[in-house]
Amino acid sequence: MKLYPIEAGNFKLDGGAMFGVVPKSLWNRTNPADSNNMIDIAARCLLIEDGDRLILIDTGLGDKQSEKFFSYYFQWGDDNIDKSLKKNGFHRDDVTDVFMTHLHFDHCGGSIQWNKDRTGYEPAFKNARFWSNEEHWKWATEPNDREKASFLKENIIPMEQSGKLHFIEREANKSFIDKNPLGFGVLFVDGHTDKQMIPHIEYKGKKLVFMADLLPTAGHIPLPYVMGYDTRPLLTLPEKKQFLEKAADEDYYLFMEHDAHNEIITLKHTEKGVRLDQSHRFDEIFN
Repeated sequence: MKLYPIEAGNFKLDGGAMFGVVPKSLWNRTNPADSNNMIDIAARCLLIEDGDRLILIDTGLGDKQSEKFFSYYFQWGDDNIDKSLKKNGFHRDDVTDVFMTHLHFDHCGGSIQWNKDRTGYEPAFKNARFWSNEEHWKWATEPNDREKASFLKENIIPMEQSGKLHFIEREANKSFIDKNPLGFGVLFVDGHTDKQMIPHIEYKGKKLVFMADLLPTAGHIPLPYVMGYDTRPLLTLPEKKQFLEKAADEDYYLFMEHDAHNEIITLKHTEKGVRLDQSHRFDEIFN
């Protein structure tokens, strides 16, 4: 097995929305805002090369939305999936599986693209299967009013129409980590959105966890620092507490999907609770 960070592009989100009830005077220390109150956000995906499988976890925003849509998110830098795949010796047609932690547009938008004559949509990874889970799929395709703007039909329905959509099933015993057909463990969490999936990967003798929106940035480590986007913030708190304590106890390496400035972090126990231990580049740890 070999892992590769894949940079799908950077953008910005409102700092207040990203930190909920936490005052700007506190979160601005770790995630400084610009003049529009926007903070830097990454769309950092993970590619897993395992035998004849090439598995991509999440796909970023993609590029099919309107100019008006993208104007809300202040994209910056020149990273994209194709450039990042090429840098690592791959093409999107090599991808065999696309695993989506959840179906918010900034996690799955790159899974679907315009067709050649822009009359409809098609899979952006033509040889890949798409993986979600049945409960989250129902949640996304019958969205509540609060999340409706995050679950865009053009990102989601074409996966089903392609005939390549597959569901990962959660084990009946609801263990902390459930194994899935792609060979890595998955933690199911419900605070941010229903049945978000957090991949756990054993790699080179270490436990690497793809954080998705359970921990968006290193600045979100303190327990009350919960996004305004979370649908069940009072559920995020115990889910996050249990995970962070386990991650500190067992020396997990956390792969940060949305932290533009911290690629991998580790945690430690302190008198104030679990806090940041170290920040690393991916190749410093897994060279």
